[in-house]
Amino acid sequence: MKRGIVALTGLALVAGCTAATPEPDRTERSTTAIRLVAFDSCADALADLRAAARKSVGPWGLGPERAVLFGDAGGARAGAASADAPPQHSATNNHEAAADEPDLVKTDGSRIVTITNGVLRVVDPSRRVQTGQLELRRIVEDGHWWASKLLLHGDRAIVLAAAAYDPPPGIVRPSVGLPSDTRAILIDLAGTPRVLGSYRIDGQLVDARKIGDTARVVIRSRPRISFPPLAEDATDAERIAAEQAAIDRAPVEDWLPRYEWTDGGGQRRTGQLPCNRLSRPTGHTGSGLLNLLSFDLGTGKLGDGDPVGVVAEGETVYGTGGSLYVADHRGGREVGLRRAGPRPTGETVVHRFDLTSPGQPRYAASGSVPGHLLNQYALSEWEGHLRVATTSDPDGRAGRGESSSAVYVLRTDGDELRRVGEVTGLGRGERIYAVRFLGGTGHVVTFRETDPLYTLDLRDPTAPKVTGELKITGYSGHLQPVGEGRLLGVGQEADTRGVRQGLLVSLFDVAAPAKPTRIAQYHRAGSHSPAEHDPHALLFWPANGLVVLPVSGPGSGGQGALVLRIDGSRLTQLGWITHPGVGQRGGILRSLVVGETLWTLSDAGLQATDLVGLARREWIPAT
Repeated sequence: MKRGIVALTGLALVAGCTAATPEPDRTERSTTAIRLVAFDSCADALADLRAAARKSVGPWGLGPERAVLFGDAGGARAGAASADAPPQHSATNNHEAAADEPDLVKTDGSRIVTITNGVLRVVDPSRRVQTGQLELRRIVEDGHWWASKLLLHGDRAIVLAAAAYDPPPGIVRPSVGLPSDTRAILIDLAGTPRVLGSYRIDGQLVDARKIGDTARVVIRSRPRISFPPLAEDATDAERIAAEQAAIDRAPVEDWLPRYEWTDGGGQRRTGQLPCNRLSRPTGHTGSGLLNLLSFDLGTGKLGDGDPVGVVAEGETVYGTGGSLYVADHRGGREVGLRRAGPRPTGETVVHRFDLTSPGQPRYAASGSVPGHLLNQYALSEWEGHLRVATTSDPDGRAGRGESSSAVYVLRTDGDELRRVGEVTGLGRGERIYAVRFLGGTGHVVTFRETDPLYTLDLRDPTAPKVTGELKITGYSGHLQPVGEGRLLGVGQEADTRGVRQGLLVSLFDVAAPAKPTRIAQYHRAGSHSPAEHDPHALLFWPANGLVVLPVSGPGSGGQGALVLRIDGSRLTQLGWITHPGVGQRGGILRSLVVGETLWTLSDAGLQATDLVGLARREWIPAT
């Protein structure tokens, strides 16, 4: 399988604002016109939801549900330090600096807060001791803990958790084993950790962002419809007819997500998404709802989440300081078949919400482009335009010559994200493995057998063009900026046939768009790193060029954290960190820096290591 890094230089986009009108000789290419329309009444909403669901129902229900528990992650930015401030510290490896992403661990320099296996722990990094612990699994009384991450805001943390439960007889779950509801738990960290309030809503957590004082949480929900049991020899036509009849009987309450919340005193309140807060895109089909919740973390209470809903699917969330984008791949899903994820055909629909005002997010615009996204890094807002990188693959079999990738430039025009520029034909027969847009520059990795690194000049959003190409073996699954004109790629080495050979960390010089080069690399045979798919697992500490990433490989010593250093054009190994945990519990998940200490987190505990010399200083077990 071939791979390429496409550097997109000078692309101008930010689907958050309206850019200037293009010059008369420029041709705009219209995307599919997709707009949100509010419902006039609950009766109108019910009729529309039923009609859309009837079109999407198959012999085995309403089709597959896709599990997207959390999103992916820009470098570890150092916190400011002064005489009275906490020591310098790293931050979550976020995509955008202004939009914090939920993760397993957070620090403000004065405390480290972790969430593993449903237990929140607080550690004082200066004394290297645990100062508090809170068992959160007991809050999920009707099910079991599924997964959780947290956001930190001053002396408060909000934990976002997905829980699963066994439904009552007759209720069809979207897919066996997927989360059925989402919890938000607000915690006071000022003294002994205590719960200030909790929130539960029907549906799956897609992702969240903290922008300023507000946590924006995106939930995907499905209707709660009882489909009748049928004989095993029932025909597909009989099954569809029975399920359509069940859809026609379902009241509006079965379509709208229910929620409940409690305060610190245990007082419980309930609610349901109001019909007047629900909108639909024109031309939609399907039964899913996207629900956007807003929690003001500065108030010390959760409230009802101030929900708004959209009749749409969503699987990718991208946030900036002023915009929240929710994208969905539409097409390529065969109705009624429980298959493993969507085939990469059809188009990607993107909805933009304006976050510049307090309170509810305001719907701003929608648009679509051909193909499917890899992850949130395939979206980027910059100078009045949105950049979108996708792969189109009619047969869902990249590598057989049918697929190709493209970068599209969209501009907000009224309530439409309108396409104003594009560069297509990237990596024919390949698919995108990594994307990184950096200001006026971007980079796209495609892969099959070798790796062409394309560089694209996108400074004119209406006329993007390819300016350079570099072919190498292997691929990068994540691209991390590590200084001016430098990128670090984390992925896999491969031979000329595309057979993977183990962990590959590459240092690229992309300062000259026409001549990108790989100037250093590190290869660890038979191993891989979660950072390839989860950028939160990667730490880059620019003060001394430190790179830390978890690695898994064969043998008893195959799990640990690899510590590398970037020194000019060199990439060298400084050390290897392990935890005393046994098996998977000892596998390192995250790393962070506070002052002169490198901390690493696993399910087994938290370990303090000297930043210089890497000597172990403390082990705090997760007991």
